[in-house]
Amino acid sequence: MLKALAALLVVLAALAGAAAYLSMFIVHVNEQAVVLTFGRPEQVINQPGGKYGPGLYVRIPFVQTVDYFDKRILDLDSPPIEVNALDQKRLWVDSFARYRITDPLLFYQSVRNEVGVRERLKPIIESSLRRVLGAATFQEIVRDKREDLMKRIAKQVNQDGKEFGLEVVDVRIKRADLPEQNQKNVFDRMRAERQREAAEIRAEGAGASNKIKADADRQVTVIKAEAQREADRIRGDGDAERNRIFAEAYNRDPDFFAFYRSMQAYETGMKGGESETRMLLSPDSEFFRYFNNPNGAAGKTKQ
Repeated sequence: MLKALAALLVVLAALAGAAAYLSMFIVHVNEQAVVLTFGRPEQVINQPGGKYGPGLYVRIPFVQTVDYFDKRILDLDSPPIEVNALDQKRLWVDSFARYRITDPLLFYQSVRNEVGVRERLKPIIESSLRRVLGAATFQEIVRDKREDLMKRIAKQVNQDGKEFGLEVVDVRIKRADLPEQNQKNVFDRMRAERQREAAEIRAEGAGASNKIKADADRQVTVIKAEAQREADRIRGDGDAERNRIFAEAYNRDPDFFAFYRSMQAYETGMKGGESETRMLLSPDSEFFRYFNNPNGAAGKTKQ
């Protein structure tokens, strides 16, 4: 009897523990929860500005269920779409959105879960992208006004997302590319433009080089002319000084000067070389006067 009673108590304790386990649930700080009674919302827990915060709660097993929703910022990645910019350029835009659930009850009633968010919010994001980017030029999208355009898109998506209990924090473009054929055309145009600029720069460089070379050649010519003029002047001064010295020497001793000049003539005229010079002269020629007479008298022999 006691054994049966003990077994019964154990079974009752187990059932009580299971009932307690099924009747209690925990809502963490980064979660929000909606308590449903036979599928009908009854209570919202840990909603921003709500009455109930995170903690341990009790529910009726098999009657009430709990749906949990993340309270943190969530990401929604959208597939690339084609957008026509204001300047008629086609773009492939790859974007993503970041949102948070601000009204769990409205979120549950409108989209149920994150899969529903993708189905309901994705068309809104694509529509805003086409509307805002379609009113901007290609340069504004990729560089000049990208930040402002993203804020406008996020504002529009956020207005439409409020009906789903969402707050769209941000919408960002991961990549905005031209179609492959357009990319090739743009690349070819950019390459042609760079080649044109390079040709202009080379032409300017060649012109500057020719100008520098012409100026250098002119300066070289001027310097050479001035140097030649100075050399001619110095050579003329030297020749004049040499002639003056020779004249003074001649005036001092005309006989010695005549003898010296004759010796130089002998040396020059009788110098041997590859082609020897032959001269046929009379022995009593004036040229050999110093051979016949040390005094230089032609045709006379020293006594």
